[in-house]
Amino acid sequence: MKRAEFIQRIRHPCFVEAMHSKVGRIHLPVARFCNIRCRYCERRVGEFYHSSRPGIAYRVIAPAEVKGYIEKALKECPGIEVVAVAGPGEPLFNPQTFKALSIARKRFPKMRLCVCTNGLLLPDNVGRLWRLGVRYVTVTINAATPETGARVYEWARYRGKLHRGVAGARLLLEKQFQGLEMAAAAGMDVKVNSVLIPGINEKELPMIAERAAALGAGVMNIMPLIPSGDFSGRRAPGCKQLRAARKRCERTIPQFRLCKQCRADACGVPGESDMKLTVKRGKGGV
Repeated sequence: MKRAEFIQRIRHPCFVEAMHSKVGRIHLPVARFCNIRCRYCERRVGEFYHSSRPGIAYRVIAPAEVKGYIEKALKECPGIEVVAVAGPGEPLFNPQTFKALSIARKRFPKMRLCVCTNGLLLPDNVGRLWRLGVRYVTVTINAATPETGARVYEWARYRGKLHRGVAGARLLLEKQFQGLEMAAAAGMDVKVNSVLIPGINEKELPMIAERAAALGAGVMNIMPLIPSGDFSGRRAPGCKQLRAARKRCERTIPQFRLCKQCRADACGVPGESDMKLTVKRGKGGV
């Protein structure tokens, strides 16, 4: 497929750099809870919190608010073509995600649907996502070995059981790569997100890239650590280190370089300033 045809087919601002300043996306903040503990993560919901990074939302909305939420966004930004769920918790761990996506598909059938996930529950939900019309999936994978994974993740909760340390990381990695392969095989466009954490996982990023590409991922997005949570005292990677990591991994899989590490309630065209979308508080409010 020619590059121009690929760009037109994808038309997703987080998958194709040429679409970054042309196509808008809206994140529906419907997923409150999470099933893993990332040591770099601080999830925050509330009017008082104004940081721009993943896991942050002004409020969590209920599925019943989705129609009005999207309608308001389209009035302010008609260029929105992608509806996604990216938090503030783990989308696949929250039933509200599937309800919200179902509503979006029925009310806005021309919208492209997307989910950003940690991957633990992806193998269990690929078929369900496909039936809902989801064609874009981003999986965040931060390690290639359980030992490194145990330094990034404190625990993972799967089917009611808590898995800690190396055992939890091993389970998470297994599900992440299995789910990635299943999603690609189903016909979804798959992107891999990896947070570059200096001193912990930089040597494993090429391993993640190679395995992800072999299983069907089409693009990789290496993001710099935003020091927070347990890693609030760690340093973020510099531009030189980030460029070097992308260059190494680009030998295996195309790299996306324009990520803004946006909020779970981001809305608008990423190349511009995101809108501050405020909708009257409903039952799903904070």
